[in-house]
Amino acid sequence: MKSLATFELLFGKNSPKQMIPKIALLAIFAVLIFVATPISYPFFRNSSSISLKNNLSKNPASAFDALDQSTSLPSTDIKECDIFSGEWVPNPKAPYYSNSTCWAIHEHQNCMKYGRPDSEFMKWRWKPNGCELPMFNPFQFLEIVRGKSMAFVGDSVGRNQMQSMICLLSRVEWPIDASYTSDENFKRWHYPSYNFTMAIFTTPFLVKAKATNSDGPTKSGLFNVYLDEVDDKWITQIQDFNYVILNGGHWLMRPMIFYQKQNITGCHFCQIPNIKDLNMYHGYRQAFKTAFKAINNLENFKGLTILRTFAPSHFENGLWNQGGDCKRTKPFRSSEAQMEGVNLEFYMIQLEEFKIAEREAKKKGKKLRLLDTTQAMWLRPDGHPSRYGHWPQENVTLYNDCVHWCLPGPIDTWSDFLLEMLKMEGRRSAGERVHLEAN
Repeated sequence: MKSLATFELLFGKNSPKQMIPKIALLAIFAVLIFVATPISYPFFRNSSSISLKNNLSKNPASAFDALDQSTSLPSTDIKECDIFSGEWVPNPKAPYYSNSTCWAIHEHQNCMKYGRPDSEFMKWRWKPNGCELPMFNPFQFLEIVRGKSMAFVGDSVGRNQMQSMICLLSRVEWPIDASYTSDENFKRWHYPSYNFTMAIFTTPFLVKAKATNSDGPTKSGLFNVYLDEVDDKWITQIQDFNYVILNGGHWLMRPMIFYQKQNITGCHFCQIPNIKDLNMYHGYRQAFKTAFKAINNLENFKGLTILRTFAPSHFENGLWNQGGDCKRTKPFRSSEAQMEGVNLEFYMIQLEEFKIAEREAKKKGKKLRLLDTTQAMWLRPDGHPSRYGHWPQENVTLYNDCVHWCLPGPIDTWSDFLLEMLKMEGRRSAGERVHLEAN
């Protein structure tokens, strides 16, 4: 029954095995055993992986040392538990890597390197209401995505997420650079032992855009944004990807001039006479509407599209360009902070456009899922770099960063969410296959 154990390892114990007779189940697995090579981790068959473990085991800071890759972790029952609603609880075992063991951390998110004095912000985990969210298992994740590809499409917070995942996966294997270009905004990383590729497609607005003024009214630039034209730099590249994780938002707060059908239709804080101010929410909604429409219209795209919802910023005592900062050192409880204003509006717009796109996707046989990180991250004002993204004496013009996330830090939990979603998807797909075979 090794194949059964493997299925439970990958997708949890709530498998479709309960939905078919035992005899049929045994027959299926008997065939699998004879025609397929049993799944086993490269840890046992790959000398480079073994060497990596030996090297990392010398580092007492690696909490993954206690994780047996063959352990079947418990999984969330998708019918009974919303993994995105809950609280942050202490996790003394964290973090699972450090700034000295992971080279993938972007300098501006390398908070410990640049002197952040506290470390408790790294020692929390997300506890859903009514169930447990398993800790990210890198061995399990890489088995599920073996032979597949994953694209992160959006702004620099998407890059932040990908780099977090590289660090978490480093317990198993480091990727090799498989990029087609030297442009850091379009990197590809390949895991040879698993034939898994992840890529970043940086597209801050999701739609076509170009800067017309490097300063603009707020010193953050003025952009022409073509709300009905998706950005070709990513939409032409994702067709062969198995997973596409879409995100965006923060750039759509900047001064913009809106275009549709190549004509100016309005702007957001452009301060140009005779151009109607349509506010940033108009641009935000239209950008996501166009992005979803473009994905749904990709005729040969058979992958899973995942919307990673808006990650709130936490500027206090001023705006981002007016001295605002994020100095807290502990998470909020859900009862202590209610989301409101721009963060809430952006989140609700995303949910509305997602539901519209999901209905359209179903008609075309496509799949959209929601990675709802907004509520959890709203409770983490302590997780941002603030001033700890560079040396104090450096002659640089950088504002306090209360948008991105320190690594290690709360953003690592996004991989916990993602892995659980992939396990749910595996169970769902297996259930659908059983249903079709039964009919």
